[in-house]
Amino acid sequence: MGKLQIEYKPISEVIPYDRNPRQNDDAVQYVAESIKAFGFINPILLDASGTIMAGHTRLKAAKQLGMKEVPVVYVDDLTEEQAKAFRLADNKTAEFAEWDAALLEQELADILDLDMSLFGFEDGSSLGDELLDDKYTLAVNIPQYEITGDCPTIAEMVDEDKSRELIAEIQQADVTEEEKAFLIAAAYRHNVFNYRNIAEYYAHATPEMQRLMEKSALVIIDVDNAIANGYATLMADVLDMMEERDAE
Repeated sequence: MGKLQIEYKPISEVIPYDRNPRQNDDAVQYVAESIKAFGFINPILLDASGTIMAGHTRLKAAKQLGMKEVPVVYVDDLTEEQAKAFRLADNKTAEFAEWDAALLEQELADILDLDMSLFGFEDGSSLGDELLDDKYTLAVNIPQYEITGDCPTIAEMVDEDKSRELIAEIQQADVTEEEKAFLIAAAYRHNVFNYRNIAEYYAHATPEMQRLMEKSALVIIDVDNAIANGYATLMADVLDMMEERDAE
């Protein structure tokens, strides 16, 4: 394999792979903000025919920003089968990365002049519920939470302010009762859960409450480790979120 060379190509000539299995629309805005803030420093990879191997999200972001050309690198020494395999492998390997919560918080705390919420971090100064909100793993080697504090209150486990405001607005709206019921059910999606406090509460809860919390996927328990170590285990890190890494 020779040295890879970066060149600039008109955006209209970059061909998306029409069988791309990765859904990436939710990432486009964050990638666009990254390009605006730092420049287009991660070229799109193309096969010999000019079809994208890696970089579909970057292409969409560039189009959103009105760019006329983008940096590309041709990887033209792979067979068609190897190119297909690379597209899948490049996405799949990203799923095995994890955040170190403590180091991430330190890094974010050092960033004072950039709004990190533009890149997917909700508050820009801590780990953020965006990493804890809706992604879980059943892997045995999941993070463990050692009990150290007092039992939190229910109010300390969930912030319902936004959903309550939305529900109040829905209840006053001029829509049918059936529509109100649907919108109210959807409004609960805006609840923000504090998973550290949830793990602490779980450790103090009755067996029945623990069972229901597990069934609700508020905590993910490795039973063997929990018995052996006396820990409540919390899926506090999400494997499939790397801000600025494209979901090609």
